[in-house]
Order: sequence, then C-alpha cells, then structure tokens
Amino acid sequence: QVQLVGSGGGLVQAGGSLRLSCAASGRTFSMYAMGWFRQTPGKEREFVAAISTSGLSTYYADPVKGRFTISRDNAENTVYLQMNSLKPEDTAVYYCAAGVTSAAIRRKLIDSWGQGTQVTVSS
Repeated sequence: QVQLVGSGGGLVQAGGSLRLSCAASGRTFSMYAMGWFRQTPGKEREFVAAISTSGLSTYYADPVKGRFTISRDNAENTVYLQMNSLKPEDTAVYYCAAGVTSAAIRRKLIDSWGQGTQVTVSS
C-alpha cells in the first residue's frame, strides 16, 4: 500500500484560494489513481476530484467544477488540489485517497487514505 500525508489546509476568506498537497510514500505512486474527498461533521465523506495514473484524465464533483483543479507530479510522488473562488460551503476536512482507478475512487473503493487537512472558508 501507499502511505499518504496531506497538507496545505487553513483559514481563508470567501473568494480566496488554497492549494492542498498530498505526498505519497511506499509502493509506486504512479501505479495509483488519486483523489480528494471532503467531510463535514455528521455527513458522509464525499467525492471531490480524481485523477488518472498518467494525469491525463480528471473528474470533478459538480459543486467544485470550474473552481478546483486536481493535478499530480509522479516524479515528486505528490498530488495537488488547487482550490479557487472558495465558498463557505467548501469548509470541511479534506482527505487525499489512492485507488486502483479513477472510477474506483469515484465509487469510494479506496486503497489508502491520507490523514485529512482542515479547510475553513469564512464569509
């Protein structure tokens, strides 16, 4: 399995930007599709974005389309989530995730989870 460590969360005003990072170690990073999920208290963890092993294909949940961008650097074993035009409803703990394929990630079939990083968007 791959081990994941997420970072980059923080407090930002509405309309601002943040970039989350997730560093991977262990088995070959490039073998895994990667994704981001988020969770608020009392709610299920929800899919945000996914990227294929090559980085050529990306997928987004409707609420973040056009505002968030997922990318990966296989040489650096890192996946990123650039979040722009942030809204208070984006406030959540964000988790990176590794899966066999992007489709598996979207179905929440996850091989490894990162530890989560808090994003708070103030109005």
